[in-house]
Amino acid sequence: MEICNVTEVTEFVFVIFAFNPNIQYFVFFIFLLIYILLLSGNILIMLTIKADYRLHNPMYFFLGKLSFIDLCYSSVTVPKMLIDFLSDRKTISFNGCITQLYFFHFFACAECFIFTAMAYDRYVAICKPMQYSTIMSKKLCLWMVAATWAIGFVHSNIQTMLTMGLSFCGPNEINSFFCDIPPLIRLACTDTTMIDAMIVANSGIVSLGCFLSVLISYIGITRAIFKIRTVEGRHKAFSTCASHLTVVTIFFGPCVFIYMRPSKTYQADEVVTVFYTVIAPMLNPVIYTLRNKEMKTAMKKLWGRNTK
Repeated sequence: MEICNVTEVTEFVFVIFAFNPNIQYFVFFIFLLIYILLLSGNILIMLTIKADYRLHNPMYFFLGKLSFIDLCYSSVTVPKMLIDFLSDRKTISFNGCITQLYFFHFFACAECFIFTAMAYDRYVAICKPMQYSTIMSKKLCLWMVAATWAIGFVHSNIQTMLTMGLSFCGPNEINSFFCDIPPLIRLACTDTTMIDAMIVANSGIVSLGCFLSVLISYIGITRAIFKIRTVEGRHKAFSTCASHLTVVTIFFGPCVFIYMRPSKTYQADEVVTVFYTVIAPMLNPVIYTLRNKEMKTAMKKLWGRNTK
């Protein structure tokens, strides 16, 4: 193996877009439509929660934060991807690549922890309803959101510093549509065994830790639901959690598949990557609005008021 002590690569090339130009234009319009739906859906949720005082509670407070994170999370990668669909040279500078990687992991980590906070909120609401307002105070909610951003900051810094510790001498072709750690590690011209293990461990602590926390919360929620005597009560309790559990599964499934394995075994999982970076943030507002009567009612009143 050739060893170099400095990074000679100044830019990376995305080779995933190397197909017929006519197909590129078609795919461009598909993803442009998805991105517009993603932006409009998440912005609509944030505006609705802010406008309707009945939604000013912890559940919708966290949902508003999730919509904001989804908006930022997808905006780290999708605009650049859309530009590349129409460009002859589908490149990104080394510094631009590292910046994209940093913010992608920052918002991805924040999303993991906001899902965990939402699961805890539902656990308290269903398992300890009499203590809900006391436990889920405004102060605790703010602290949980602050912790979400702080942990995301630490996680993304660790991942970025480990990646920047590698040397890149060529090739410089990334088999993906954005800069992420697994495809970059495969391009390094130094031994990545130790760094790869550290990156997998760091990602594992975040992804698996949050997923297990959510799972434990829902085990408690499931037990509490089955103790409810009336069918109507069980249905109401389950309906408040179904949408959250759905989006958690959609988000964590692909993340565990991508990041809970050594980067050297990484292959071009384009469909999986597109799903959790583009499709999932678009589906979240759809799932929450279609399965949530309060959100649908609030949106109807908001738009009805604005159209009069």
